[in-house]
Amino acid sequence: MVKKEKINCDNINYAVYKIDDWKNDYELNIIGTANEIPVTKPTLEHMLKQMDHIRQSVFEIQSKEVNGMIGLAMQFNPKLASRDIDELIEQEQKEFDNIMEELNALELKTAKDMIFLDTDEYVIYKLEYDGHTLSPKPYNEFAKKHHLEEIKRLKELSGERFVLEL
Repeated sequence: MVKKEKINCDNINYAVYKIDDWKNDYELNIIGTANEIPVTKPTLEHMLKQMDHIRQSVFEIQSKEVNGMIGLAMQFNPKLASRDIDELIEQEQKEFDNIMEELNALELKTAKDMIFLDTDEYVIYKLEYDGHTLSPKPYNEFAKKHHLEEIKRLKELSGERFVLEL
């Protein structure tokens, strides 16, 4: 009999997402442009920390300071460079408020719930430290497939400027 590996949903070593659509549309918020919705509390907390870290970064664009969410969005989507920077700042704040509302309303699995790691229901990343940074590695086949599709989507969006490969 083959033993199926599973984890408790409070396991901080894994990020677990379902593939779904956000209620709102996002153009700038990197978290909201992907269709990965957190399933567990540790995953949600990791996502919130990522978003906070990105927004705390500062870029100077068109003689204005903007947060990292705008800076990254402009790198991934060159079409945004022609937009008015004040409009982008306002849009990013609106998107941030919307995604926070969505994240706060999520119904997450409880800490006692279990998830089988070899599943096509959830995208699962194993969180590992690479020196001093946390690096999510696609863990199951479903995550690997989704990860490749996401890289392809980002390449197309960025006009092939996005160079990350697996």
